[in-house]
Amino acid sequence: MSQVIVLLAEGFEELEAFAPVDLLRRAGAEVLTVSITDNTAVTGARGIKAVADAALKDVDFNKMNMLVLPGGYPGYVNLGKSQEVCSLVTRTYEAGKTVAAICGAPSILGTLGLLTDKKATCYPGMEEELRCKEVSFENVVEDGNIITSRGAGTAVDFALKLIERVVSSEKAKEIKESIVY
Repeated sequence: MSQVIVLLAEGFEELEAFAPVDLLRRAGAEVLTVSITDNTAVTGARGIKAVADAALKDVDFNKMNMLVLPGGYPGYVNLGKSQEVCSLVTRTYEAGKTVAAICGAPSILGTLGLLTDKKATCYPGMEEELRCKEVSFENVVEDGNIITSRGAGTAVDFALKLIERVVSSEKAKEIKESIVY
């Protein structure tokens, strides 16, 4: 089974991080939440305190098949300011593994130049930061090895697309039905 890593930075959007974690785990995926600092305690944008499974420095990213970047303010800004995170995102993309970003986090992919030939979506009002070939206003956009989504309200759609990618479309449909979505 593919390993999925969800990065947590101070100020992450809780729904955008934990809807994917929850639904991917229901689908049987191995999911690891990873703090981008040495401290595994991370506080979300709404003040919800979380304890990540690991700190960035302690993770073997070779086992990973998908990297997930939640948005939230200032979470996505903190992700983008981290050289380690930006390097990891670029290496993951270049290795052909899936990079998934939601809300403000797709702007990181734009800044890194990963969307120049892609269709992508993001939080409303941030479209210019995508620097992509085609801006979409769909809830979730999959283009090659990049998946983007719009925000907290699209977190379940985003999570279901991630399940399609790492498990199967059948499992995504099963999970969707099981949560009465």
